[in-house]
Amino acid sequence: MPRVKRSVHARKKRRKVLEQARGYWGLKHSSYRRAKEQVEHSLVYAYRDRKVKKRTFRRLWIIRVNAAARQHGLSYNQFVAGCRKANIELDRKILADLAVSDPEAFGEIAERAKAALEA
Repeated sequence: MPRVKRSVHARKKRRKVLEQARGYWGLKHSSYRRAKEQVEHSLVYAYRDRKVKKRTFRRLWIIRVNAAARQHGLSYNQFVAGCRKANIELDRKILADLAVSDPEAFGEIAERAKAALEA
């Protein structure tokens, strides 16, 4: 087999890791070995937390919809059940945005949900 000189590729690989480690504290931004470990951990955290972010936002939307529904005399569960019966197909994100930015429109939806529950 022919001899492979790795110096260019190895330097490029190390430089890429050290670029990703910019801003890390201590030796983690300058020592290749420490930087490599931290960059691997950071990428794992980033992947994991992209999933967690979705959970967190869903919780926030539910909290906002619940608070707005309670102002109209409904619990969150009753509100969602009423929306289903009234064939209101808005997701939690849109409902939470309406609750914050347009309370009158949310009030109308809540009244329709309440009417559907009573019927």
